[in-house]
Amino acid sequence: MILTRATGCPSMPLHLRLSLLFLLLLSAPLRANETADERVATPVGAIASPAPVVPPPPDSRPVTSDPTTTPRPPSANTPEPSTTPSPSPRATPLPEPLPVATVDAPPSESPTGFPVPPTSPTPRPTTTPRPAPSLTPVPPPAVTQSPSSSPAATTGAPGAETRLPGTVSGEVPPEPTPIHALTDPDTSAVVAPTPEPVLPFTLLDTEVPPGNRRRLSWYASDSFTGLAEPTPVLIAHGSRPGPVLCLTAAIHGDEVNGIEMVRRVLYGIDPEELTGTVIGVPIVNLQGYRQGSRYLPDRRDLNRHFPGHARGSAAARIAHSLFNGIIRRCDALVDLHTGSFHRTNLPQVRGDLGIDSVVHLTKGFGATAVLSSQGPPGSLRRAATDIGIPAITLEAGEPMRFQSEEVDHGVRALRSLLNHLKMVPRFRLWGEPQPIYYESVWLRVNDGGILTSLVPLGARVIKDQVLGEVTDPITNRRNEIRAPFDGRVLGMALNQSVIPGFAAYHVGIQRSEEELATADPAESTESDAAADDTEQSDLAPPDMEVAPETDAPPADVGDSALSDEEERPD
Repeated sequence: MILTRATGCPSMPLHLRLSLLFLLLLSAPLRANETADERVATPVGAIASPAPVVPPPPDSRPVTSDPTTTPRPPSANTPEPSTTPSPSPRATPLPEPLPVATVDAPPSESPTGFPVPPTSPTPRPTTTPRPAPSLTPVPPPAVTQSPSSSPAATTGAPGAETRLPGTVSGEVPPEPTPIHALTDPDTSAVVAPTPEPVLPFTLLDTEVPPGNRRRLSWYASDSFTGLAEPTPVLIAHGSRPGPVLCLTAAIHGDEVNGIEMVRRVLYGIDPEELTGTVIGVPIVNLQGYRQGSRYLPDRRDLNRHFPGHARGSAAARIAHSLFNGIIRRCDALVDLHTGSFHRTNLPQVRGDLGIDSVVHLTKGFGATAVLSSQGPPGSLRRAATDIGIPAITLEAGEPMRFQSEEVDHGVRALRSLLNHLKMVPRFRLWGEPQPIYYESVWLRVNDGGILTSLVPLGARVIKDQVLGEVTDPITNRRNEIRAPFDGRVLGMALNQSVIPGFAAYHVGIQRSEEELATADPAESTESDAAADDTEQSDLAPPDMEVAPETDAPPADVGDSALSDEEERPD
């Protein structure tokens, strides 16, 4: 009964039925792997025919049309069989792969070695969102695009190439936009300026490379010993272009404070950080310095012969050589001085405040008093100003002495000036600027005797205040020196023996420009004359006549031709 129901033919011989049953048992594992849609009843005629012995072709499966076959009833969990016969699992072809940019992995296989049909992927949106701009370059894809144009390359199918909108397949994306271009579109048009090259600085026929310091030698036109004596010249040439500042000292041989100021400033500069050039002549009057004298060996004041003359006196020739060989190469000049003839000066700056470039120069000296003065004719400061070089005089201390406090003040003032001119990178803040004195008067003694001061240098005084006394050592008569107005003691004589007419106190009058404009012209003229006369007296003794120097060459260069000119007083 079981064999008859399994084979579906009761008249089939027994041995043939057993063979067919054996074949059915062998095909049971294969049918167990079939899906519900693939399970269909196999007619007995197809089993009994010799066709099952030959493997079917890969693209089709034989279907019998024997009407006598009875289909196998489906189980309860098996869905309705399809009217269209399903292919055999071995003969089921793989689905046609979609053209994509990447190579898909082969379909997984079942434990029996047969491929499992792929499942349909969930479709993705057909539009690709625009990616946000990236600050780093996007690397090109590692795979190549399929030559076929399939929607899967842009719709986000599995394995499809991901590319930015607007790019062609296989094209390397452009470089990303820099962050500054996203916020400032004009940044790309800004071009950094090319730094100006710094050339070597030529002075006294010598080239000084940028960022270097040199010690040169200046030879005056004549020498009193008959041999050429070099005068040291220090120069620091910066690594960046800028102004040329000149520092001169010891035009009077007995003023040693300025010599130390020039040394400290020049050797304290780092040429690599310097903008511009600084030239220093520590000892202009080398002959007077060696003798401890204010004057040249011929008793002439060098600071009354500028700009000098190539065919004039010895002082005029030295002045001409210095002025044309060094001073004319400068953009600004600071001439360092002290008091004269046992006088001392409060650290102060003197300059012609009617010239804007001079006013700008005086603003760089920090807490230093400023005195308005054109300067006596023939002085280095006035000669430089006349040719357009802003020049000032820095006075500090007394002659024939090295005063550390005055030197420290002067060095600090000069370094503040370098910062003001933007020649050094360090910023120096030095108190509030001192008041400007547009007017000053020297007070002279009327009687000879011993001078004894009662006020210190720099003291602020009021009208009728006693500044000092002059006592006659023989008669014991005492004369007082009183302040004629309110002011400040800018300079004073040291305690010493004096003669009538000796300049004892230099008092500065603090007035505004508006007050000077409304002042009595006679009073202003008298004050200016007194100041000029006193500055002249600072530089020449009372018993000495100073000869003026003219720019025109003399008619005769002999001694007789010059003697008449030199004998005329100022």
